Amino acid sequence: MPAVPAHLRHDLHRAGYYPDLVADVLDVALAEEPVLAHLVHPETTFDADEVRRHVTVLALTPTRLVVAHVDDHPADSEHPSASASATTEAVPVTSLRSVAVTHVVDAPAEHRPGRTATEVTLAVGWGGVSRVDLEPATCGDPACDADHGLTGTLSPDDVVVRVSSAAEGEHAVRAALDFARRLSAASARG
Repeated sequence: MPAVPAHLRHDLHRAGYYPDLVADVLDVALAEEPVLAHLVHPETTFDADEVRRHVTVLALTPTRLVVAHVDDHPADSEHPSASASATTEAVPVTSLRSVAVTHVVDAPAEHRPGRTATEVTLAVGWGGVSRVDLEPATCGDPACDADHGLTGTLSPDDVVVRVSSAAEGEHAVRAALDFARRLSAASARG
């Protein structure tokens, strides 16, 4: 029996980005473990001369978070036909360090309980990748020209998914929040 359940396959087909390829790589990574919750996030980016598509899929199993990411690569002088690269990573739930959810809410003074945010960013960290943001350190004296080194922040950046109701619809934001809720609960038990 394939590990990719029908409701996840349905969402892959609705996303429309190589659904059979994505299902195949997920099937290997899931290794017949059942999927408790999932989030499928297709994204299109625009460079100066080309449109690039990719999809990120997060699948929660009883023991792991499986992350799949698929990118397309246009044909070029070295590669006469287009191709896609698909990467999966399986992270034990016990290794999750953080599940951060940023809610963007329009007109916060008018917010009512249960109203969905207009945008959600889900950042999941397990220590595999971190982002460093540096800036010059200062001492507070505007006349000081001494080198005070650098200061900055180190942020977990293993996987970040941003979902916007303006781009994907309110249902996509709700789906991201539902997945974040399930993942947060699983990380607390792990």
